[in-house]
Amino acid sequence: MTMLKKTRTLLAGTALAAMTATGAMAQEVTLKLHQFLPAQANVPKLVLDVWADKIEADSDGRIKVDRFPSMQLGGKPPELFDQAVDGVADVIWTLPGYTPGRFPSTEVFELPFFVDDARAASCAYWKMHEEHMKGGEFKDVKILATWVHGPGAFHTSDPVEGPADLQGMKIRGGSRLVNKVLEQVGATPVGLPVPSIPESLSKGVIDGATIPWEVTTALKVPELVEFHTEFEGAGLYTLTFVVAMNQAKYDSLPDDLKAVIDANSGLNFSVFGGGTQADADGPAREIAVDNGNEIYTVTDVQPWLEVVQPVYAEWVTDMKGKGIDGQALIDQARALMAGECKGADAKL
Repeated sequence: MTMLKKTRTLLAGTALAAMTATGAMAQEVTLKLHQFLPAQANVPKLVLDVWADKIEADSDGRIKVDRFPSMQLGGKPPELFDQAVDGVADVIWTLPGYTPGRFPSTEVFELPFFVDDARAASCAYWKMHEEHMKGGEFKDVKILATWVHGPGAFHTSDPVEGPADLQGMKIRGGSRLVNKVLEQVGATPVGLPVPSIPESLSKGVIDGATIPWEVTTALKVPELVEFHTEFEGAGLYTLTFVVAMNQAKYDSLPDDLKAVIDANSGLNFSVFGGGTQADADGPAREIAVDNGNEIYTVTDVQPWLEVVQPVYAEWVTDMKGKGIDGQALIDQARALMAGECKGADAKL
């Protein structure tokens, strides 16, 4: 080979290496998306898959999102957040409440009878995340979305029309604060991740569960219980969710692919997630109706409000012990939901 040919070969190899290091070839990225529900459940199907498909399309296929439902990458649901921190998964969807006390500020949206509009609450949650949580409780990851589900309800083997009816029942509580409500009325709260509810109901480990309507479909709850109790106005409770990304994975992306992630994250993704989850309540409720189950709608919530007042007071005290002004969070969340977040809506 002549010196000229050697030089051309060397230059071509160098150019190829440069392209591989910095050009299109290096920008092919696969993201592992991990979550705890079956793939056919509403949130994976109607929210996470929509987001993942949009990421793939907006990146012209340079980002591929591999979806791992039902904890297929291993571990248990409460470990999902740390999997995002440690890079076991690149993106996760989870409940901060799976690790009680670790994300205290998020609990403001989990207070009983606090939220009556999932879209407004998801909007407020994102705005308060940006102000209070981003550099604190969530500093170890990049949060892509924050939302709450539609109103939580009771789904039980025996009818529940008032607080006294829960006396002696074993109920899967949706959160730390719901468990406190259950304790107030003499029920026994049982901590279970959502996927464990069907087996626990069928075996009599629990007499009921607190979950939003939408998730009853995937869990086949209307086939396992006969009674449901919902509330007019604000729901019994809501849970907070986050979509979190491994920070190092995000930082490793070229700027144009970071821009794709950023454009599909934040306020719109949050409101879309909460709104879509809440919208799935209606069709799920119809399944219970069609099954002949009994649905009791509480119109006089005053007896319930009296039960939960101590929960509010205790929460504010708990927050004070953590150096957090809980009452200020309550006031801000209420103001946002009634003000600039009222009527919020979004699509991806």
